[in-house]
Amino acid sequence: MFPSSSPETGRDPWPDGTRPQPAGPSRGQPPAPRGGPAVDQDDRRERSGPRRARRGGEPARRPDDEAADPDEEAVPPVEVRRSLAVAVAGFAALLGVGLVLGAQTSGPGHRLPFAFIILGVQMLFVLSWTMAMRPPAVLLVAGVSVATAIAADAAAVQTDVAGLAPLGFVAVGGFVLGVLGQLVRRVDRVRVTDSLGGTLLIVVGVVAFGTLIVLSRIPAGTQAITVCLTASGVALTVARLTDAVAPWPRLAPQVPRGAAGVVAGAMVGTLVSALLGSYLVTPFTPTRAAIIGLVAAVAAVLADLAVGYAEAGRLMAGEPPTMWIARHMQGPLGGFALAAPAAYAMCKLVL
Repeated sequence: MFPSSSPETGRDPWPDGTRPQPAGPSRGQPPAPRGGPAVDQDDRRERSGPRRARRGGEPARRPDDEAADPDEEAVPPVEVRRSLAVAVAGFAALLGVGLVLGAQTSGPGHRLPFAFIILGVQMLFVLSWTMAMRPPAVLLVAGVSVATAIAADAAAVQTDVAGLAPLGFVAVGGFVLGVLGQLVRRVDRVRVTDSLGGTLLIVVGVVAFGTLIVLSRIPAGTQAITVCLTASGVALTVARLTDAVAPWPRLAPQVPRGAAGVVAGAMVGTLVSALLGSYLVTPFTPTRAAIIGLVAAVAAVLADLAVGYAEAGRLMAGEPPTMWIARHMQGPLGGFALAAPAAYAMCKLVL
């Protein structure tokens, strides 16, 4: 028999009329967290350490106190000095006229006048490029380059068969001599690696002018010199004059040159060479003259432009500028130095 009264009969009622809940979790609700010392949220972050980064490498959240990276300041473009551009254009025109007229003095048994003109241009090349590039042991590099220029001109005049092989041997010998001379000097031994490029450019540049003497000994070579150097001189002059008037669009903010001048110079130089080809005798035609003139003009303006980029790179690296006249002669001289072997190659391939 079960008792008729409830088990709670005779007990004191609960004070608030509420009945305590069972110790276990209620139905449909998660269990309460276990008791323990309260942990602050900042302490929990310090214990857990830095948060993991996402796959892209950025943190999951940006802290509120972290400011956004400021935008990089735009580099102002270098100002184009119009008077300087006109002066460089005049120098390029005079240099081209001197080389073209000097080639007309060359003839069988009379190579020395043209060789002396080439030697003078080579001395200007050595002066401007050594002062602009400032390789270690400047005097040594300049002396070796001058000796290489004299040897190259002598080989171009005195050899029985006109060819580039003697000039190649002279260039290799001059480069090796320049490197060995810098290795002997203890002060420059650390920077000998940096000087290899400068020594190679200067030695090859002076030897490149010697190809004009070799070209003058080839049939139709004097006419090829006239066409190619005229196209190169006109291209360099027009490019610089265009930069003085409209230096746009700028190829680089640090280089005071415009793309319009480069394109216009190459086009006008090609046009002038085609006009010369219509007046020259066989094997020249306007088409052939335009082709070889185009190659020479493009080579000249690109070499001049590359010199501008190299000068801007040296200034950005913090190197102090040297003689301004030597630095600004470097571009036209480099353009004619590259146009000379281009003229020889096109004479062999096209004519």
